[in-house]
Amino acid sequence: MTDPLTDLLRALDLTDTQARTSEDIFTGESQWTPQGRVFGGQVLAQSLIAAQRTLVEGRAIHSMHGYFLRPGDADFPITFSVDRIHDGRSFSTRRTQAYQDGLPILSMIASFQDANDGLEHQVDMPTDLPQPEDLPSALDILGEIDHPVARVWANGRPFDMRHVPSPVFLSVDGPHVAHQAVWIKAIGRLPDDPNLHRAALAYASDYTILEPILRRHGLPWITPGLKIASLDHAMWFHRFGRVDEWMLYTQESPTATGGRGLSLGRIFSRDGVLLASVAQEGTLRVPRP
Repeated sequence: MTDPLTDLLRALDLTDTQARTSEDIFTGESQWTPQGRVFGGQVLAQSLIAAQRTLVEGRAIHSMHGYFLRPGDADFPITFSVDRIHDGRSFSTRRTQAYQDGLPILSMIASFQDANDGLEHQVDMPTDLPQPEDLPSALDILGEIDHPVARVWANGRPFDMRHVPSPVFLSVDGPHVAHQAVWIKAIGRLPDDPNLHRAALAYASDYTILEPILRRHGLPWITPGLKIASLDHAMWFHRFGRVDEWMLYTQESPTATGGRGLSLGRIFSRDGVLLASVAQEGTLRVPRP
């Protein structure tokens, strides 16, 4: 297994294949996964990188909305097609389509803005939570389990994630509530490029966002026959923050119905700055008793 952070940076280092007036083409490698399916956060981050490559310098992402159309195959690279939909005085809009074998696996529209002054307010970060240093890591919990998924979750992810109150890897301890918090941080130092940090934040935002649904129904990840797939992912980038410093990701699920569940999230820097908001709907299929 290669170094997870090096592997992430390799996946986000897209190759420029073709540039035209209305469309730009890029290719990117896929990260290995034990299930053989492309991690959704990877293709989100790569799609954002592709769109960022077509912008004038200084115009940064403020929102993205993506639909996962098909599962990606982790054994093959991905092609990204970017349409330059609009470039205005302050905003730009891009559509990125991710393809494998000629078929779209993700479709995303993203909007970018020049830095501007304006009104300022934000919700407060919860302050009555344990600090990340006081919580076990995935390695602490899963490091002794000889299973390919456990090995990847313990040692193969580029982000350290520490759950409040506890993870739902093997069991759901405590009350079955539809909310949780996760401290997250890259496992090493990243380059200073702000666009890379924004893309890595999109990557990490996909890891645990549907877990409040599992927690609410007492379902750990190891539940036999459990099948989960992301349907769409929306993200709003409010303020810049480094992903190689601790961030608090608060998450809640307001509803689950019809085999689908919705989760909402907020990502704060450790000192309480609201960096981003996230929304994702996914399918969750549980075997009948």
